Amino acid sequence: MAKVAEEVMMPEGSRYQLLLSCPSGLSLSQVSVDFSKSHDRIQHPDHDLEDSIAQAWEQRTQGNSSLFNGQKFRFGSLCLDGDAGTNQTPHVCLRLGLTDYKTFVGTNLSSQWDKFLVTSQDDCVRCRHTSSPLGNAAVVETSDHKIIVLRRSDNVGEFPGHYVFPGGHPEPMSVGIDSHQLEKDGEVLNKKVSQEMFDSITREVVEETGIPPSSLSPPLFIGISRRELNVRPAMFFFIKCSHHSDDIQRLYSSAEDGFESTQLHTVSLEELKTMATRMPGCHHGGFALYELMLQRLKSTNQTP
Repeated sequence: MAKVAEEVMMPEGSRYQLLLSCPSGLSLSQVSVDFSKSHDRIQHPDHDLEDSIAQAWEQRTQGNSSLFNGQKFRFGSLCLDGDAGTNQTPHVCLRLGLTDYKTFVGTNLSSQWDKFLVTSQDDCVRCRHTSSPLGNAAVVETSDHKIIVLRRSDNVGEFPGHYVFPGGHPEPMSVGIDSHQLEKDGEVLNKKVSQEMFDSITREVVEETGIPPSSLSPPLFIGISRRELNVRPAMFFFIKCSHHSDDIQRLYSSAEDGFESTQLHTVSLEELKTMATRMPGCHHGGFALYELMLQRLKSTNQTP
């Protein structure tokens, strides 16, 4: 069943916190969204610190015309219904606001990122001044039970050269959102955003690996991991691929977003355990979520 907030201690770059674990895997019908301006970032009362956001963005964009200040969904908090002590089907509501890449660069990716945090046991309060865009990634398992891992390009903005799972971000523009606007039917918009949480991870896997969508199973949501270094959150999913690992390299050669990575590996669980220690914290946490899923399957005599 789903569990909330588990912190793991290790070297800073790989350190993570599991904000939510769903080892049974949740389908789209079990995940909803409350998209609201009330979940947006709150400006920091220190004006100098707030001004540093624009300064950090200016420094980052100098000489790099490829950077674009796109909109992202901001992770505010979550609400979980159903637990191990009941027969209730688990359901998660994600409380999401709106942020952008500029604010992400100026808060979470800033050298002063920890100054934006508030001392509080309430995670929502602790991170209320950070951009905290919600990323996504998938543990993709081939037909011969190998896992797909990418090695990031040296030209990417975060953790260049590191091992990661395929992923990226759900995109507000994919559901027609570029700002908070009055919506006659908020329920309809929330359903569109919920759908984007699942559609986007399939899209990212297809773009980054070259695997056709028809070869991928519907994603199962297995939890949210956040790296402790600059409090970066990401949703994780489990996806089955009908291709044998021997086919994946051929497909990868024609991947649309292949420039974001330099290598694709298909690895065993034992190999993945070693590679996970060299992943950014949020992806290391994604591996932990996958292990929890496998443990549950073993305890119930099931297979992925």
